[in-house]
Amino acid sequence: MLKSRQFAALAIVTALAINPAFADDKAAATVNGVVIPQSRVEMDVKGAESQGRPDSPELRKLIRDDLINREVIAQQAVKEGLDKTPSVMDQLAIAKQTVLVSAFIQDYLKKHPISDDQLKKEYDNYKAQLGDKEYEVSHILVKTEPEARAIIAKLNKKAKFETLAKQSLDAGSAEKGGALGWTVPKTLVEPFANALLSLKKGEYTKEPVQTQFGWHVIKLDDVRPLKAPSFDVMKPKLEQHLQQLEIQKAVSDLRASAKID
Repeated sequence: MLKSRQFAALAIVTALAINPAFADDKAAATVNGVVIPQSRVEMDVKGAESQGRPDSPELRKLIRDDLINREVIAQQAVKEGLDKTPSVMDQLAIAKQTVLVSAFIQDYLKKHPISDDQLKKEYDNYKAQLGDKEYEVSHILVKTEPEARAIIAKLNKKAKFETLAKQSLDAGSAEKGGALGWTVPKTLVEPFANALLSLKKGEYTKEPVQTQFGWHVIKLDDVRPLKAPSFDVMKPKLEQHLQQLEIQKAVSDLRASAKID
């Protein structure tokens, strides 16, 4: 079953249906003289395919029926003057703005494509930041520094880290003896990462480590060479990241040239 769309979008569909831009588009249906262009059916088919639904005559009939239903409702809403109510006018303005923002972003990225050289440079930076080792880490998280010091004192007296970890505020790792699994310092908050890098295999921190989450006692379980994901694997994420930076710069430039009171 196709999901219903918000009422604001229904009115926009009506407005688009009578837009001269669709004059040369083949009609999928005509409702009270208003053409529903075939291109809108194709757009919804692509949307359904992106969610895993295969193209089929049955899907196309569902989409066509849905578009007709929405056109009928939208036309009736306009007849009743609902498009002139303040709340609907606000929703229409927001919906129009959202469509324009999306159109600008797509057009900007088309005009400013990310080059392979940029991607390779970003990949090299990624690998450099990642380092050449990964660390198997455990920790015990508590609320206060005295609690953390008490845990360290017990560890100094040969208490088992895994047993003490049951009191950790990090419920996910507490169930696994404090184990966080394999990670790299780049993914950790700075105080935690710095403390981890000061340890040798099998050691735990002799001083509590404070982060925004609380107080930690950290143990380095193991170290091994890190094999970074290949360029081909990372390429989509790197491209997305660079595109986001491009858009941020474009928005910053637009704000700088705009008169904002």
